Amino acid sequence: MTNTPRENDTADWSAKEAIAEGLVPVIGRLYREHGVVLSVHGRSLLNISPIDIVRIHRFARHVEGAELPITDTARMLDVLTSLDPGPASIDVARLHARFRESGATDLVAWVSTELADIAGKRPTAPGEGRDVVLYGFGRIGRLVARILLARASDVQGLRLRAIVVRKGGDTDLVKRASLLRRDSVHGPFNGSITVDEATDLIIANGTPIQVIYANDPSAIDYTAHGIDNAIVVDNTGKWRDEAGLSKHLESNGVSRVLLTAPGKGALKNIVYGINHKAITDDDRIITAASCTTNAITPVLKVLNDEFGVSYGHVETVHSFTNDQNLIDNFHSGDRRGRSAVLNMVISETGAASAVAKALPELAGKLTGNAIRVPTPDVSMAILNLTLDREVTKDELNGYLREMALNSKFRHQIDYIESAEVVSTDFLGSRRAGIVDGLATITSGNHAVVYVWYDNEYGYSHQVVRVLEKMGGIVRPFFPRSKD
Repeated sequence: MTNTPRENDTADWSAKEAIAEGLVPVIGRLYREHGVVLSVHGRSLLNISPIDIVRIHRFARHVEGAELPITDTARMLDVLTSLDPGPASIDVARLHARFRESGATDLVAWVSTELADIAGKRPTAPGEGRDVVLYGFGRIGRLVARILLARASDVQGLRLRAIVVRKGGDTDLVKRASLLRRDSVHGPFNGSITVDEATDLIIANGTPIQVIYANDPSAIDYTAHGIDNAIVVDNTGKWRDEAGLSKHLESNGVSRVLLTAPGKGALKNIVYGINHKAITDDDRIITAASCTTNAITPVLKVLNDEFGVSYGHVETVHSFTNDQNLIDNFHSGDRRGRSAVLNMVISETGAASAVAKALPELAGKLTGNAIRVPTPDVSMAILNLTLDREVTKDELNGYLREMALNSKFRHQIDYIESAEVVSTDFLGSRRAGIVDGLATITSGNHAVVYVWYDNEYGYSHQVVRVLEKMGGIVRPFFPRSKD
């Protein structure tokens, strides 16, 4: 008897799901024991379900024109495991594409050569890692915590050791844990959370996080909690200059500080992927700039490199933030006293001028403004650019798509062409910004480029990338970039 198309589809899906179920422990073991992070065209395979693994393999058709066979990934992981590799970030889809391009026929021999630098370098003992303290536990602080906790089994990674907050009452610890556990925008925490009120601990997926109550960043003895040589991530935004942020360095156990906001004065504003190599061992205080600056700078960088940008205006359509009022009330800022959930509110953005701190070649060439809108997350930047030469929509989009897929900026820039996507479709994006190709407009040497960004989660991943750089966490990427 011949199977019907429906029966064939069901059997095909079941077979893929069965293979994916077998991949889950392999992916986890390569991460926990070897420090290998696996992805498919930038979509992480770590800590996801078998169905999500199948879905990510189907996503490859948007990149390569065809679904990535999950059997190819299974074969690749067999070879990879046999190499007993050391820490690395490996995109199996791109590695397979490079294998096909090479014309080679022996996968084992080719992969062994391609990954020779990490072959046989499995860590013999857990790495020391680097202690991290979150000073403040708001939107960005909790998302950074989630990202770090998801990577807690990394053999050489960052270790979340403590959070510092002002005590909000007798139930403070329970409420802090609840906010980590439940999020109205990003959903529930992936794992288990308990509290130990006797010792002020939040235990998340087996990781003990010390909750320290303090009002003065300079008066904390972190070494009393077994924390030393720590990087403090200041999520409060209360201090933006070197004088204020230096208070953290006066505490015992702190060696470096990272601000999750634009810094003032001579502090280095780092957009990972653009100027992260400017971080030196001597830098005690670094800032991760703003979510908007992180979203637009990589796109502006590649456009300026290829077409030249003589002038540009950046208009951000930005989700409301905690700084605004829910209902009309007094606010020291212009217009921000009006209800955030009922109004579009014209506001300022320093992102346009901040770009020049990461890309000096664009200094004086950009202006910017912002409109806060009644959505809780995901924003859009509209780049209205005058280029040095004429360009067509297809040429511009083709270039941006290539940058998103095959350049060194692929972890910062994403690209999509769909007539159906809206802002909520970009919730949870790990990229700094996503170019909406269908919205691109060109006319002669003028171009308008639309860039979506998850101003919370995407930015938090950029923050963690900067953290890893500051902490000396280096994981080579394969396949190597062509640029």
